[in-house]
Amino acid sequence: MIDKSIIPRIREMEARLNNLLAWLASDHSPTESIKEDVRILDDYYSGGQWRSDFEADEAGELPADLPRGVLSEDALYNALMEYEERIGNAES
Repeated sequence: MIDKSIIPRIREMEARLNNLLAWLASDHSPTESIKEDVRILDDYYSGGQWRSDFEADEAGELPADLPRGVLSEDALYNALMEYEERIGNAES
């Protein structure tokens, strides 16, 4: 049986990733909202919850119509690394 908190969590992380990707496509300085999205996404990815959600997706436990770009193997990691690179370059 699927954990009922998984779908709202994936939706939230998907929205946060989309916000981050939109910011990365801009030339704006990071807002507090973007910094919070990055912190939460990083915790999600590095804390093991991402892996659990990814495995549920691989097992076919998620609805087919659920947006799940955040669960792709590289999208989240690459976005977080691009953010760090951009912030690091801005601070140099």
